[in-house]
Amino acid sequence: MNRNYRTLELDKILERLAAMTTLEDAKQAALNLEPQFDLKRVELLLKQTDDAVALSGRFGAPSFGGAVNCGGSLRRAEAGGCLTTGELLSVARTMHVIRTVKEWHSRCASVENALDGYFSGLVSNKYLEERITTAIISEDEISDKASPALSDIRRKIRTASSKARETLDKIIHSSKYIKYLQDAIVTQRDGRYVVPVKSECRNNVPGLVHDTSASGQTVFIEPMGVVQANNDIKVLRGKEEEEIERILFDLSANSGEFADSIIRSYKNLAELNFIFAKADLAYSMRASRPLMNDRGEVRIRQARHPLIPKDRVVPVDITLGKTFDTLVITGPNTGGKTVTLKTLGLFTLMAMCGLLVPCADNSELSVFRRVLVDIGDEQSIEQSLSTFSAHMTNIIQILKLANAGSLCLIDELGAGTDPVEGAALATAILEKLREKHAKIASTTHYAELKEFALRTEGVENGCCEFDVATLQPTYRLLIGVPGKSNAFAISKRLGMDASIVDRAKELVSSESRQFEDVVGKLEQQRQSLEKQVENANRLTAKANTEKQRAENEARRAREDAEREIERAKQEAQRIVSRTRAQADALIEELEKARREKEMTAEQRTKLRQDINRMEAHADPIKLKNTPDEEYVLPRPLKVGDVVLIYDIDKNATVLAPPNKDGQVLVQAGIIKTRVDIKNLRLLKSQIKPKADRFSSARRVPSRMDVRPETEIDVRGETGFDAVNIVDKAIDNAMLSGVGKLTIIHGKGTGVLRREINQFLRTNKHVKSHRLGTFGEGEDGVTIVELK
Repeated sequence: MNRNYRTLELDKILERLAAMTTLEDAKQAALNLEPQFDLKRVELLLKQTDDAVALSGRFGAPSFGGAVNCGGSLRRAEAGGCLTTGELLSVARTMHVIRTVKEWHSRCASVENALDGYFSGLVSNKYLEERITTAIISEDEISDKASPALSDIRRKIRTASSKARETLDKIIHSSKYIKYLQDAIVTQRDGRYVVPVKSECRNNVPGLVHDTSASGQTVFIEPMGVVQANNDIKVLRGKEEEEIERILFDLSANSGEFADSIIRSYKNLAELNFIFAKADLAYSMRASRPLMNDRGEVRIRQARHPLIPKDRVVPVDITLGKTFDTLVITGPNTGGKTVTLKTLGLFTLMAMCGLLVPCADNSELSVFRRVLVDIGDEQSIEQSLSTFSAHMTNIIQILKLANAGSLCLIDELGAGTDPVEGAALATAILEKLREKHAKIASTTHYAELKEFALRTEGVENGCCEFDVATLQPTYRLLIGVPGKSNAFAISKRLGMDASIVDRAKELVSSESRQFEDVVGKLEQQRQSLEKQVENANRLTAKANTEKQRAENEARRAREDAEREIERAKQEAQRIVSRTRAQADALIEELEKARREKEMTAEQRTKLRQDINRMEAHADPIKLKNTPDEEYVLPRPLKVGDVVLIYDIDKNATVLAPPNKDGQVLVQAGIIKTRVDIKNLRLLKSQIKPKADRFSSARRVPSRMDVRPETEIDVRGETGFDAVNIVDKAIDNAMLSGVGKLTIIHGKGTGVLRREINQFLRTNKHVKSHRLGTFGEGEDGVTIVELK
């Protein structure tokens, strides 16, 4: 692997990737994975991995276990060779995996993704797969179902073996031969059935001697009575082997015919296994897909180095290449400077390999032609290189290779030599790399480089934050702020003699002290501003929450008002309908009276009463106080009083006392309005009796408490609310002894009718229910008979 890639520990990431593969070819592809330098190619690889993550999360990952690379065996079969049972079983298992993965893809075929090309390259061959698995049981056993001829041969072998064993059983159980036998058993030697005979009795059992025991005390004799049966078995065994060989040749020839198809399918299978291993790695790292560009612009949010344990890693934000091309990172030792460099370099390489990176969404990375690195101590005794020499050797190589498409990461630039010369050399190196238009991130302790970043356009300071109070780094990277090494503070906190620390401060040049003081003040101001911003963000979030709550309340108020208006419209419509019906009836009576040309006093009185009743129904709003009905408030109104708005018969609560014009601010439901005090009636407050604190019994409504209703109007309600209203009405009806209810739901879309009828079918109090007939409201009402 490229030395720069190994320095950034890409090899460890690839080893983790390889461990997540199943196929050997996919594992090798993971270990040999290299960054790509074409932006479109990188974006395609990232999309493939991202799509694999999405498919795995939605449908579960496909299984690739059991498949092997059978290319060599298939090419030999294609050339006319005979494959072994193990090789044929490997072909069958591979085809089985190909078929199951293709079937898995059929479940998610509706989801368009960048992997469809690989899935379409999978060609299943269930015929050949089943032919092999039907014929071959294991590497050592061929099934009787492999061919009719093999089945017939084995049947004959079993028959001949049975005859031979019957004959031998008679011999070993015969009183004539039992005394000559070493053991009363039947065994085999060279595929022929024999019996063990004592060596000294070999002439007493006529037959052919096939073997002798190691001790020489036993000889294995094939009695003459089973010679012919054994000969038949031997011949059949030969035929069996010939038939098995023919079957294997036939299966091999069939496999060879599909060699190209199986090999291509396996290559696609291995590629899919490789891509889904990338998805598994991304899931284990909680990674996301970065946005890519080829302009050298990097903006990583909440980056977590994948090789640091999850419970210890601290997310960092890294920016480079947009407003500045060089980042100079300063700060104390063990503060996270080197980890920041490695994170930037490793994320770049991972993205260029098509791997998702563990950072926040919408992070941005760039494709670089070269990633050049000088990190770590590479001094070598064999090459006579000191730390400084080793660093300079690497940096010289970086200077030779760097160009506009390079990312240069240099740790402790100029370290290991005289500080003055090292700082000057580091500044010159940065200037040279900038002339080559490379993107640079470097760590340092030199104040000269901090000053260089402050006065040079396109160069930005960065620091790794350090809490001097606890002597612990926070590992946060702060862009635009130069850092302090904090050597004096750390030494003092660790117990260094204060006089030594003070003397060291005196030895530092005044310019350095002034610069460090400025940096310290900037850091204090930054922390103060950061707290203020955090407080402002918290207040903004609280204000947004309150605003959202107020908007929700306003929306609910509007919805309640709209419902009230709709109910009023429906009530008005019922009044109009009822009045029209009554008017029609009166007209009919008048027509009848006109025809009869005579009307009795009783008829005139009844007609006048009907007209008055119709007028009362048609105008439900009560008239205001008449001169003969004067009402005087028993006392002045005060806030909280419950009053009746007389002309609309509506209860309300007093919100403010009467003004000089006699107008009182009241709230009726959700509506606030001003009403003339003359139109208000003070209602007596009903004081609720104190509940006995020792009693936990709840009050159960009796029949006297329930107001019976025989007609329920649910028009304008939602299905859920309508069912609740009907349920309550049925309960009231049962308590009141009402046996019949009329539910008015209207015709409309039929939703209310359907919901209510479904509820009535399951209610235990309902005896029967039906739609209204002509004159009852037809399909607009439901008549309910209660038990």
